[in-house]
This record gives sequence, structure tokens and C-alpha cells, in this order.
Amino acid sequence: MTHAPYTHRRRQVLARLGDGVAVVPTAPERIRNRDSHHPYRFDSYFWYLSGFPEPEAVVVLVGGKTPRAILFCREKNEERETWDGFRYGPAAACEAFGFDEAYPIDELAQRLPELIANRQALWHSLGHDAEWDAKIAAALNAVRAQSRAGKRAPGELRDLRGLLDAMRLVKDAHEIDVMRRAADIASAGHARAMRASRPGMAEYELEAELSHEFRRRGADGHAYTPIVAGGANACILHYVENNRLLAEHTLVLIDAGCEVEGYASDITRTFPVGGKFSAAQRDVYEIVLAAQAAAIAAIRPGVPFMAYHDAALRVLTQGLIDLGALAGSVDGALESEAYKPYYMHRTGHWLGLDVHDAGDYKSGDDWVNLVPGMALTVEPGLYLRPGKDLPIHLHGIGVRIEDDVFVTERGCEVYTTAPKTVADIEETMRRD
Repeated sequence: MTHAPYTHRRRQVLARLGDGVAVVPTAPERIRNRDSHHPYRFDSYFWYLSGFPEPEAVVVLVGGKTPRAILFCREKNEERETWDGFRYGPAAACEAFGFDEAYPIDELAQRLPELIANRQALWHSLGHDAEWDAKIAAALNAVRAQSRAGKRAPGELRDLRGLLDAMRLVKDAHEIDVMRRAADIASAGHARAMRASRPGMAEYELEAELSHEFRRRGADGHAYTPIVAGGANACILHYVENNRLLAEHTLVLIDAGCEVEGYASDITRTFPVGGKFSAAQRDVYEIVLAAQAAAIAAIRPGVPFMAYHDAALRVLTQGLIDLGALAGSVDGALESEAYKPYYMHRTGHWLGLDVHDAGDYKSGDDWVNLVPGMALTVEPGLYLRPGKDLPIHLHGIGVRIEDDVFVTERGCEVYTTAPKTVADIEETMRRD
């Protein structure tokens, strides 16, 4: 692993701080039950600037005439390493991760007031963590207590997330490379699930196929709780029970992505449990696939973020009319939002270190315009829940198709490759 991308990002932030100081802590370890912890996952902002994987760590960026990037982390401890594994310690971490200075985390409370004293601004993710808000307040008060000695606290307290969110919205070459690897692994996992699918399996068995392929290929695990939704369960947007049996002649919707070096992939595929689409399933599927194609065609630099949602929505609405689920004109159904019982979410979101990644969607009253380097998902769907005023042969069909896309100089690139057309899915699932 190279520290160069993280060093470059820290320099970018330092150039923006002026005579200010930024404090970026990582996430704490979380207790699962009694003395067992959840698997550790670092804070995304901290990772973006450090690449440092250990808990109990803080990055402090000191701007001004002599900018410095400082890491506070755990000390080496042979006894704890025997129990819990390797620790870098400040000296090794400073060299390995390209910091200017590094100190034990136990010295942070003492050193932070010194670092922020007589500075114009203190940058911190306000409201992100109440415990850290209190620590920042304590550091400010420690400086104020020395006012008669000529020390002054920063006059401005600024939210660091706005600056970092804007940076994270446009991916650099390192991020794009990692996200491609995450997409390749997730795509292979979805193909494996298709090949493994059989009527009578439990949803969690397909989830296990995904988990196996993700880890086998080097992913750190799932990027989010996977959805494996058979039959009408696919009409529940955030279904995560994954414990029902898969019935013959139904579809199964899998929404699952993996995480690689902190970066998420996010893919949804819908396929027939037994390997062959019925006529009704194929009709619904082809509508969603056409909507996704229209959305992808609308993604290019300079267009508003919502343009691709609008493109997908028009195709989906026409499809609902063709299926007999809606009556009237496309424009009328769009204006009245008659489509909403069957399609109730947006067509995508930013993607990166978080599966719903950082970054604003609007600038003022206007949607953000797309620029090269942005990463986003394209995920139209139709959810024809039983009990709706629908032709009976459509009841319980839920379809979503989701891919990950980079905005490029000339348009966009879909970089997830799991089988997607009816022909490719049925060929992947064919059992000779």
C-alpha cells in the first residue's frame, strides 16, 4: 500500500486551512455484547486522509506558514499485540503513512490546546460525534484558561465536512482503481449466486455464496447488509431478513456489494430462481432494463444530477401504462406522480467510501452538475406488490437493476459487469 494518495489529499486540505487547524478522529471500537466487539471499521473521513487502519487514532492538520500533518495513535505494546495483533506505534506509523510527526494518542489532550492556540480557525466535523464535540470544547476551554498568558482560542469554528465532502465527490486515480476492483469482485459474486440458485434454497444460502466469493477474491466483506429477496419480498425495498425459501417460478432480487480498502461497490441483480423468466417477469424486467439504459445514456458532464432519474422515470412510467398498471398519458402520470406506488425511490446516489457517499446533491436551489470523476449508482426498479390494483399475473414481481458508473470526459462508464440481459442471465444459469 502506498501512502502517496493520502499524503496528497492532506496537502490539499492544508492548502485550504489558512492559519487554521483541522482535527479528524477515526471511529471508536464498538461493543457487540459483553466483551466482544463488532468487526472494526475506521471512519471514512479519517481513512480518506490517512489510510491508517487502527482504532484510537486522530489526524491533526496544522496550516499556516509551516504546514504539518500529525498522527496520534496507540503506542507499541507487546502484551496487547499478543492478544489483539500488530500495532504500528507512532514512529513506524509516521514513516509508513507519510506523516510529518506522530505521537501517542494519550498525549492528544495535552498537545491539542497547544496546537490550536493563537490560530484563526479550528476545523472539526460539528455534530458528527457528541463525544468529540465535547473534546473539542475542552481543548478550546483549555486555551481560553491561558488568556492572561497571551494565549487565544481560535475565533472561528468551521465544519470540516463541507470541505472534505467536496473533495470526496470527485474520485482520484487511486480511488477509481480500488473501486474497479470492488466492482469486479462484487460482479463475480452476483454471477456465482445466479449459478447457485435453485428452487427450495433459503435466501441466506445465496447470501452465503456472495460472502464466499467476496472473501475468496480479497474483499474485506460486505459494504452493507445484503438484500436477498425472493418473490414478493423483492417489493420490500430494504428487506434484509434473508430467511425465506426460494419458490420455483419466482424471481429473486439481490442487492449486495463488497468493500475493498474502504471503498464500496453496490450492485443489484434480479433473476429467476429456476433459471428461466416467465413472460410476465420478462416484460417487467425489460422495462426496468430499458429505463436503466435511458438513465445511463443521460449521464455526462454538465448535466444536472437529476437528469438521469428523469430519463429512467419516463421509461418506467410508459412501461407501467403498457402493463396495464396505469392509465392515461405518460406526462399526466408523471405530473400526478401516479407511478409512485410502483417506483418510490430515486434512480441513484453517490458512491465511494460510503455506499451512500458524501457530497451534496444540490447547490443552492439547483441540482449539482455532473463532472468527470464522480461515481454514482444507476438503479431503477418496479415493485408490483400483491394487493395493488394490478393484473393478477403481475402480483408480487419486484425488479431492480443497479450498476456503478463513473462520469467521464465524454459521457460515462459502467464498471460493474455482472450478467444483466435476459439472455446473459439465462445463459449464466443454464444447467446442461
